[in-house]
Amino acid sequence: MDEPTPVLRAVDLGTARLLPDLDRAGAWLLTVDDAPQSYVDLADPTHLEFEYVRRLGHLVDTVAAPGEPLDVLHLGGGGLTLPRYLAATRPGSRQRVIEVDRGLAELVAERLPLPGDSGIDVVIADARDAVEAAPPGGCDLLVADVFGGSRVPARVTTLGHARAAARALRPGGIYAANLADAAPFAFLRSQLAAFAACFERLALIAEPAVLRGRRFGNVLLLASAEAPPPAGLARRLAADAFPARLTEGEPLTRLIAGARPVSDGAAVPSPEPPADAFRIG
Repeated sequence: MDEPTPVLRAVDLGTARLLPDLDRAGAWLLTVDDAPQSYVDLADPTHLEFEYVRRLGHLVDTVAAPGEPLDVLHLGGGGLTLPRYLAATRPGSRQRVIEVDRGLAELVAERLPLPGDSGIDVVIADARDAVEAAPPGGCDLLVADVFGGSRVPARVTTLGHARAAARALRPGGIYAANLADAAPFAFLRSQLAAFAACFERLALIAEPAVLRGRRFGNVLLLASAEAPPPAGLARRLAADAFPARLTEGEPLTRLIAGARPVSDGAAVPSPEPPADAFRIG
């Protein structure tokens, strides 16, 4: 049988590669300018390879009763790994995915097609514009996984973005953002300050080594107007093959102390990661 071959294509925001996983039939790694974007297993959409996506999967599993459909807005599409997982584990969910790179979306639709009954609608738009245009109180879960290369774009790092996200969520809804930073956490602290101004409940999910300042890495920010982190989430995170810790309360209060939300006029992207933090090949 012929082995699948890599795909190289220029897209709107760089050069995309689809690399087959020769050890797992039907699985592909998507990169843009050598920065990993998504790992997609077409044969098993419940398989989550990236550590931070596994943590988002635990959130999806615990945010409502098993199998209950959700209304979800995703900022950032990539290979649509989490939307595929959610469609498989919560059939009937309504999902809207915002992807700014039309060329990338077309590549994914061609090479990694969605099932016809997935309930996933991919929209080509700017993430910040899409949140501001979203119907008030229209979603149970808002997932922001927005990266330009390896950095979070400035437009989704501000107090204005946090306010728009708060408006888009239903009572009890949760905002989850994939961020990346390292000590002394100037970027992460500004994000916490912005969302603390708009949400009553905040939590972080990360490896202890990242929050202790030992290395650069992904941090998931959870924010809700009223709901605490879902029951059982901390236990699932700790028991994962790549353990992470759920942090809330006083440790976050200390981390936020002295930080200020970022205005649109002063916003900058997240920090440039070290050369070997996320890149491959």
